[in-house]
Amino acid sequence: MSEERVVVLKPKRQDFEEIYFSGNQGSLFFSSTTRGKTITTMVVGLILMIMFFFKDDFTKEKFGILYFVSFLFLLCAIFLSVSINKVSRWKKQVNAYLNKLENCNIYEIRFDQNFFTVNIDNEKETSEWKDFEYFDSNNEFITVEGKYSYMFPRKSMSEKDYSILKQVLKQNIKE
Repeated sequence: MSEERVVVLKPKRQDFEEIYFSGNQGSLFFSSTTRGKTITTMVVGLILMIMFFFKDDFTKEKFGILYFVSFLFLLCAIFLSVSINKVSRWKKQVNAYLNKLENCNIYEIRFDQNFFTVNIDNEKETSEWKDFEYFDSNNEFITVEGKYSYMFPRKSMSEKDYSILKQVLKQNIKE
């Protein structure tokens, strides 16, 4: 592969959204990042509500348990809010990227035996093959991670280009 090859993508926002936001990934409370924290916070909150309902039955010595559970609820709420903030920022970045793709005129991938370049409206990101750490593909998309990380939906390119890209990535990215 000494000559440069070019794969032209025809990006559609929906193709990228199907992948980025699959499986509740865009949900603030039930994404894979926040689901466990949401459930834990709800359980601790329910226990706290039950304890408040029966607080008149507590002796003075057992009142410390109410303070402890209140503290646990506060900790859970803080960790949940930090996770929600992370998901919110990720979602904002993805939407900015999707807006950029939606309005782009040129989206192409160029590669030869030494370099891999992604060109979006003449904003080029060039990497050497050794800069990539990971490559994966399935029936929906190809993902490449390294100095820059990319996700290329299968629907955005021809079947021939998808196969060529997959084959070239497999050859050049050593896991």
